[in-house]
Amino acid sequence: MAGVAVTDLPGPYATPGTVRRIGIVEDHQAVAVGLAAILSEQPDLTVVAIAQTVPALLERTTDLDLAVLDLRLPDGSSPRANVELLHSLDIPCLVYTTGDWRDLIRSAARAGVLGVALKSDPAERTTAMIRAAASGRQVATMAWASAIDSDPALTNIDLPPRQRDVLEHYANGETAASVAHKLGLSEHTVNDYLSRIRRRYAEAGRPVRSRVDLYREAKRDGFLGGDSRPR
Repeated sequence: MAGVAVTDLPGPYATPGTVRRIGIVEDHQAVAVGLAAILSEQPDLTVVAIAQTVPALLERTTDLDLAVLDLRLPDGSSPRANVELLHSLDIPCLVYTTGDWRDLIRSAARAGVLGVALKSDPAERTTAMIRAAASGRQVATMAWASAIDSDPALTNIDLPPRQRDVLEHYANGETAASVAHKLGLSEHTVNDYLSRIRRRYAEAGRPVRSRVDLYREAKRDGFLGGDSRPR
């Protein structure tokens, strides 16, 4: 699985002086307060809101670099719905769970979480994961990999024909404007398709952070012609 292994994390990903804003969604107050206390010791991380549900968190603030999300919440909401709601506001998510609910982890993975932190993990490991995720890094762990690997549909990429057309042109080096002109689309639509494609790869645990990454994965999935090379 692509991503940053927690054991390989070299240290803070934040630039000097950057403080990442963290929101915690957790229905057990002791767990939430304990995690907030751990993070309060880090100069580059600050917990700005704690809530029992995602809507309650968003009522407090949407100015977040990361939401740390428990899977089972008192409002009965699904992990996927919660992650998608947060993503609609450009807030990335890290799951924080006991690891007992593999089906719920898969649901969150389908929506594109950055990783899964276990409540039984040492504080240093949890902090490292949150720091990496708050900086936009996907973090691979055994809990996340195990849940995804048990659901083959998560690693398969299936794109609608129009998105495949956009991917083929863009991955080979054309600009969004050029792709739009060739396919008779607006540039906004092309960028929206590219965002959806990247999200789909992230859901599959195969993040594409650059055009080279996108080319490599598209080639692997057979979306590019045999002689295609990125320009």
